[in-house]
Amino acid sequence: MLILILSYILIAFGGVIALASMILRIGTLMGDCPITAARAKTASLTIATGFAAIGAGGVILIGAAIPVLQQEPAAALMIALGFAALSLGLGFTHAVATLRAVTLPPEPVKMQTEVAPA
Repeated sequence: MLILILSYILIAFGGVIALASMILRIGTLMGDCPITAARAKTASLTIATGFAAIGAGGVILIGAAIPVLQQEPAAALMIALGFAALSLGLGFTHAVATLRAVTLPPEPVKMQTEVAPA
């Protein structure tokens, strides 16, 4: 059981590190544009840090459920890895969408200065 938990930790935290580095890499590539350079680099660092923190917490919570299925340890490992991959993938998608939204140029707000007659 210890070998399965250690392999889960290595694989799942490896996924967190790989996806966080991909967020940083995407931010670097978006930072090549001179218009959004500062926003993209700052946002990618912030978003990657948040993703790593939340992803690590999720991996720990999912891994805590492995001992529940002691009769089928291999199945427990596969189920835990599946849930970890699913949650990390969804988090990565949300993180990249947030990064893209942050780097879009801001639209000016149109203020209504006239008051309608009553």
